[in-house]
Amino acid sequence: MSFSDIFKSSFLENVASVSILDMVLAMVLAFGLGLFIYLVYKKTYQGVMYSSSFGLTLVALTMITTLVILAVTSNVVLSLGMVGALSIVRFRTAIKEPLDIAFLFWAIAAGIVLAAGMIPLAVFGSIVIGLILLFFANRRESSDPYITVLRCSSSESEKAASAFLQEKVSKCVVKSKTVRKDQIELTMEIRLKDDNTDFINALAGIEGVESAVLVSYNGDYMG
Repeated sequence: MSFSDIFKSSFLENVASVSILDMVLAMVLAFGLGLFIYLVYKKTYQGVMYSSSFGLTLVALTMITTLVILAVTSNVVLSLGMVGALSIVRFRTAIKEPLDIAFLFWAIAAGIVLAAGMIPLAVFGSIVIGLILLFFANRRESSDPYITVLRCSSSESEKAASAFLQEKVSKCVVKSKTVRKDQIELTMEIRLKDDNTDFINALAGIEGVESAVLVSYNGDYMG
């Protein structure tokens, strides 16, 4: 063993395993794809409260995945160690929207394909996925769903309010009914014929109707 072999470091040998040009190109493209995924997520979000931090997570996840795959593809031993290290990671953040899972997998897949050198596939695939999500997420039905909550003092006023709603809306379905002493509460899903909501004012004026509430919702009902 020579004197130079004593100070020879395998760590320094891996410095040039990935060229500067490959690193810069991969990270710039990863940022571009992550930003595109973020914009599609922002345009297609249909939940109750939009989370900007989740959108930034999509950008960061694309770039981090690209960084990890670049390191793995340059060293077989490192890839085995990476698998062992990532196997102990546990994520406990709840995913509230089912579509968010698709965006997470999209960001990870884009980073993996990009770092593997399949740039056309990563770009073209992301564009196709984004256009499909934009097309289907922004499609609106002929009429938006609404929830109407009625509080009536008697069964006669309940029948009168229900008959009035049947005439004013295109669809009326009872979702729940709660009966208390001297009060009946109805939760009904309705579809409007047009954008006019003045019928709620007339509905609240029916004798025996204590209150009438109209709420827009996204079609998910927990009953």
